[in-house]
Amino acid sequence: MNYIAWSIACLYVLDGLLLGAFAFEIKSPGVDSISLNGKWNLMNSNSSFSLSADVPGCVHTALQRQGFISDPYYRFNDLAYRWISLDNWTYTTSFSLPAHVRGKEKAVLVFEGVDTISTISLNGVIIGKTDNMFRRYDFEVTGLLQDQDNLLQVWLTSAVIYASQRSHAHTPYRVPPDCPPPVQKGECHVNFIRKAQNSFSWDWGPSFPTLGIWKGVRVEIFNTFRLQSFTTSPKYDADHSSWYVEVELFFNVVVLSKGFVRLFIPLLDSEAEFQLSLTPGQSRKSFVLQVNQNANITFWWPFGHGDQFLYDLNIEINFEGGETFNAERMVAFRTVELVQEPIPSSPGLSFYFRINGKPIFLKGSNWIPVHAFQDQVTTDMITILLRSVQKANMNALRVWGGGVYEQDIFYTLCDMYGIMIWQDFMFACALYPTEKEFIQTVRTEVTQQVRRLKSHPSVIIWSGNNENEAAIATNWFNITVAERPIYVKDYVNLYVDNIRDIVLQEDSTRPFIVSSPTNGIKSEEEGWVARDPYDPHYGDTHYYNYTRDCWNWNEFPRTRFASEYGFQSWPSLSTLSKVSVPSDWDFNSDFSAHRQHHQDGNQQMLKQAEIHYILPNSTDPVQRYRDTIYITQVTQAQCVKIQTEFYRRSRSTIVDGKGHTMGSLYWQLNDIWQGPSWSSVEFGGKWKMLQYWATDFYAPVLSVGVENIGDILIYTISDSHTGEHKVKAKVELYSWSSFDAVCSLESNWTTIKEGESTLVFQRPVSAVLTECGNCTRRSCVVTFHLSSPNGEMIGPQNHMFLSYPRYAEGFQKPNITFTVKDAEIVQNYAVTLHSSFPAVYVWLDVDDVPGHFNVNGFLMLSQSLTVIFGAWRTTTVEEITAKLHVTSLRDVY
Repeated sequence: MNYIAWSIACLYVLDGLLLGAFAFEIKSPGVDSISLNGKWNLMNSNSSFSLSADVPGCVHTALQRQGFISDPYYRFNDLAYRWISLDNWTYTTSFSLPAHVRGKEKAVLVFEGVDTISTISLNGVIIGKTDNMFRRYDFEVTGLLQDQDNLLQVWLTSAVIYASQRSHAHTPYRVPPDCPPPVQKGECHVNFIRKAQNSFSWDWGPSFPTLGIWKGVRVEIFNTFRLQSFTTSPKYDADHSSWYVEVELFFNVVVLSKGFVRLFIPLLDSEAEFQLSLTPGQSRKSFVLQVNQNANITFWWPFGHGDQFLYDLNIEINFEGGETFNAERMVAFRTVELVQEPIPSSPGLSFYFRINGKPIFLKGSNWIPVHAFQDQVTTDMITILLRSVQKANMNALRVWGGGVYEQDIFYTLCDMYGIMIWQDFMFACALYPTEKEFIQTVRTEVTQQVRRLKSHPSVIIWSGNNENEAAIATNWFNITVAERPIYVKDYVNLYVDNIRDIVLQEDSTRPFIVSSPTNGIKSEEEGWVARDPYDPHYGDTHYYNYTRDCWNWNEFPRTRFASEYGFQSWPSLSTLSKVSVPSDWDFNSDFSAHRQHHQDGNQQMLKQAEIHYILPNSTDPVQRYRDTIYITQVTQAQCVKIQTEFYRRSRSTIVDGKGHTMGSLYWQLNDIWQGPSWSSVEFGGKWKMLQYWATDFYAPVLSVGVENIGDILIYTISDSHTGEHKVKAKVELYSWSSFDAVCSLESNWTTIKEGESTLVFQRPVSAVLTECGNCTRRSCVVTFHLSSPNGEMIGPQNHMFLSYPRYAEGFQKPNITFTVKDAEIVQNYAVTLHSSFPAVYVWLDVDDVPGHFNVNGFLMLSQSLTVIFGAWRTTTVEEITAKLHVTSLRDVY
């Protein structure tokens, strides 16, 4: 890991300064926008609660801020506050019109997002209804507005009750699943409502079926027209070896308007002017700006493969009569292809992404909602997570289909950071109804979201749903053979005939797949539901196995693309303590059982850990709890490391017709609350051991060691865009009782190329142990790294065990002590560790002091080692010293 943690915090400030340049701004004279955000009144159905509430916001947040409830995340409050979601609530506000807007021709009331089922009235007149939290709603209110005291009311219906009613009204056949597993403690029939599917519960999160006005509200008043949105789509013309930018403008027009549109990109010396004629009604206008062929275009590249260059595109509209309009947006030039083609010596098809003509291995994770209450998600929270992604050498995230389409700031930051986005549409782990009303609201949702997001170069693929093809193909819901055609027909209707149809109409610049996992083209050939969507010869796969030994890499599917895999762990005690009490701090407590939403999850973690390690056995219950958390994080990190390294080294190989793996996105990056999950970053931004390890196993150049049929094999994997590297592998064996290497070995010089996995070292284990003389499988550990001709280490150091650590011989308690000093860089602290013996999985935890270490969870093979802690807030040497806990594997038993 070659960074200083404090740089993350510093860059948050820099990002804030830059974001304005990357967002787009609309300046349209003649259109007055009156924000209705701010304080509204909130009341429940029987008026027993009446309080002030923020808009944007939700009912839970309002109740908490006004002191009616405590933290919904605290202990068992997700169950205690279930009544909130079962009630109906009304938001009310009043507003007056500024004098200068009175008398204008047209007024539109805009709701950017309502959660979810509502009826809206203005001055006693019902103006519309909402049934989809992912849609923007525009209601024409011309003639209804008063100069003073306009009364606006939003009556929200319980999403839980609505979903149940819709399900029971669907009489021809059931649409499963009815309810989540009991362990999730959730609500039923979420597939009948267009709302974040995880809000009714998931296996990593709580059930909080929110109600509220979760995005902004405004009135737009105008005489001639308003611009509702616009999109920019850079495209490459292969026939003419040239670039152009398609700009689409979406207007709401009152009266016939004529003028000229001027598009220009100053840095590329490219501009064009077009005539514009707008007729009353909704109007969509498209213009094409040809980029100067003499201009030297700098491409946008994923992180680790080049710069993320963005150009300023300006739009000017001049109307007859002198009215002008200006807008701007940053655009990027890049191409993306999803390559599905035959592979030599392998049945099936490839599945990989080619960016700007270059095959790219996707390294990353899966993104879930940052918070159960979306109004509480801040720019800082998103920035911390995305910086953590980049600092871990990731270049991709999959926005999972059971949550929400993320905020604009999320995609803007991904554009800046070079993080590629696999964007699911919000359908997950369920079958869905296909009544006319449901299909219509979905079509509007998809249209709006594609138009909102397609201008972002970071978005590289659309995916119709999460695991719904697999649900039908492998019969998750016990559908009979006779019934199956009904569900396949509905599946094709929703995802192919509607969602896919809209995406292909709206966006020709990136690929679309119907589901994940999928066999891609093969699924299409088999009627969109493949016989085996997990076939490793095609498409992407999701793989989970909690009972088999996760160190055995032969168990993993040698897939084309691994888009989900992972293992659970618990978050740190400092994170859990915010929502628990000391009596909860036991792995067998009611709290531990309540927080675990994955069936047998706590037992699976311990059983997997027990294969490899001796479990914690402290007689102090709090210490045992802390140690158990530690051992789950060790287990998770090791499991995911081994699997990810397997996928990375499989990129260049075909074994038994399988391989050519070109992506690894582990499940999952972030947490929605404080509880056990598959995440590598805890709720609040604290890194688990897995996140620290990801910085190494996703390094641009990596060495990987495995044992196969009695041989030690060391591979190099290179994603480096700096060209070829001449390297040799340097291998050392250490005994558990000494800091001196027992012996050292080297490979021959090898040239490694970008985009390849190369075997650089192979020796029988028995020969290595014989050559070393004083080592056995149980008494020594193997370390290795890559070295350049001038002796520099290339990539991180790695290691492998020749037996499970639980069987280690000569393993001593390291008795690690530490001193803390100011590192003479703002908010950086040098922690020097002193150890009596080699130590495994050395873990530093500074409790609730936010920040990152430059390395953590490491193998310590020296008597002393200094690491750097970069704090995100003001702290002191004394506080760090008082709160720092140091744990190694041998300390927990």
